[in-house]
Amino acid sequence: MSSTSTIHPSSIIEDGAQIGDGCEIGPFCVIGPNVVLGAGARLKSHVVLAGNTTIGEGARIHPFASIGNEPQHLKYMGEDTRLVIGRNCLIREHVTMNPGTIQGLSETKVGDNCAFFTGAHVAHDCVIGNNVTLINNVMLAGHCVVGDFATIAGGSGIHQFTRIGHHAYVGGLAAVEGDVIPFGMVLGNRAYLSGLNVIGMKRAGFNRDAIRNVRKAYRMLFSDDLTFRENLDEVESEYPNDPLVQDLLGFIRAGGDRAICFPRSVRPN
Repeated sequence: MSSTSTIHPSSIIEDGAQIGDGCEIGPFCVIGPNVVLGAGARLKSHVVLAGNTTIGEGARIHPFASIGNEPQHLKYMGEDTRLVIGRNCLIREHVTMNPGTIQGLSETKVGDNCAFFTGAHVAHDCVIGNNVTLINNVMLAGHCVVGDFATIAGGSGIHQFTRIGHHAYVGGLAAVEGDVIPFGMVLGNRAYLSGLNVIGMKRAGFNRDAIRNVRKAYRMLFSDDLTFRENLDEVESEYPNDPLVQDLLGFIRAGGDRAICFPRSVRPN
């Protein structure tokens, strides 16, 4: 244990836990024997870190967060699975994150610079990219994949095995049971594709031409003049060298366990 860290005497650090340099651990925290806590992490108070859990440097974890306790999966029988959280993540009050299962990846993975606001839940075997934001009370079911810079607004529920593309936006209270394309914006119960997350693209630094091309590709994809597969081919031929459009097409063609979300006015064909 690092001698440069400060630990409140009411906290319990079990033998075997690895505490990085410069950590601040407040009152009534419990850290299990297989936890690795990166340098400069700050635990406010009443934080529980359990299981085979690694948390990157610079984490800020607020009261009553429960990180790394066994997955909420009825087939889990104590197998040695993992939770890995990247650097500089903000974890607010009552957030819960669970490790993976042997039925999945055996690992739940969270990238760098993510923010998880009060009551958010990250279930077993999820894979979350960098700079992802989950607002209050977001529920990610097992095996979800969330791309870089995605934002999921408050009270939303994401069905298991769903993919949320990078730079996508899920509106508040949405119930999402289909994949959300990169840059897409979905709303509602059940969620439908309502356009592109243009505000998020601008914040991420995409220029006007790049956004215009993605917008045109979006309109072509969901035109009802042709079938969806024919629209895919049309967009492919129209933008063979545009990296953002090709990335969007690659997400769709790769497929997943869920169908993708469509606009409300468009019937999949």
